[in-house]
Amino acid sequence: MKHIGPHVSASGGVELAPLNASALSATAFALFTKNQRQWFAPPLTQKSIDAFKKNCAEGGFEPQYILPHDSYLINLGHPTEEGLEKSRNSFVEEMQRCEQLGLTMLNFHPGSSLREISDEECLNRIADSINLALDKTSGVTAVIENTAGQGSNMGFSFYHLAHIISKVNDKSRVGICIDTCHTFTAGYDLRENYEGVWQEFGDVVGFGYLRAIHLNDSMKPLASRVDRHHNIGKGLLGMDFFRKIMKDARFDEIPLILETPDETLWAEEIALLHSFE
Repeated sequence: MKHIGPHVSASGGVELAPLNASALSATAFALFTKNQRQWFAPPLTQKSIDAFKKNCAEGGFEPQYILPHDSYLINLGHPTEEGLEKSRNSFVEEMQRCEQLGLTMLNFHPGSSLREISDEECLNRIADSINLALDKTSGVTAVIENTAGQGSNMGFSFYHLAHIISKVNDKSRVGICIDTCHTFTAGYDLRENYEGVWQEFGDVVGFGYLRAIHLNDSMKPLASRVDRHHNIGKGLLGMDFFRKIMKDARFDEIPLILETPDETLWAEEIALLHSFE
């Protein structure tokens, strides 16, 4: 069974996110547990925590189908000690917020070298950052999102993802979220070589680490290294790709998250994708 939903707003309180998802007939959703453009946030209140859990239960949202995302400011591979420490502290706080909400995953972009350190050193710093966060928390899996490779961002190669995982001590608490737009613009042709790309992912990373998928079409062409999402079937991946992925049993029972830009189409996109099953 496929579980589909968008990255919904938590404006006004995290407890509103499951209500926003339910209104779209979603069976999964993503959210920010705080303002994504701030380093730190006031602690969650017990009232918000209790309301979030209640609204999730009433909406039928189990933790394994909810994919919180961390702040865009965090760079777990930051080249400076000051930037790295601030990022690590913020990431631990985000993991702790997930713990409080009863959530089991935190999705994040791995990090960037800012062209000041080597790719390998940056990847090692990301892995070290994950290890530090896992040591300070429990019950939450760190879910690395592959990137388009824009600028100096790491994680656009399946080998980057495998390298990070290889250096994480507790491999039961690390996973991968594959973004379909990022994968395509990083140079993996999911349109013309669908099975070959997934075979490579399985060989290099392993499907055992796959925890979620971001279902996004792409405005930009193959291997452009530019991250620009498009709505389902309206971009260069095309509708046939989404038909294939919805019939692919490898992606059952994980959250399939829409980050498509026109949110007025989300309910329609959810219904359309389910029609392909």
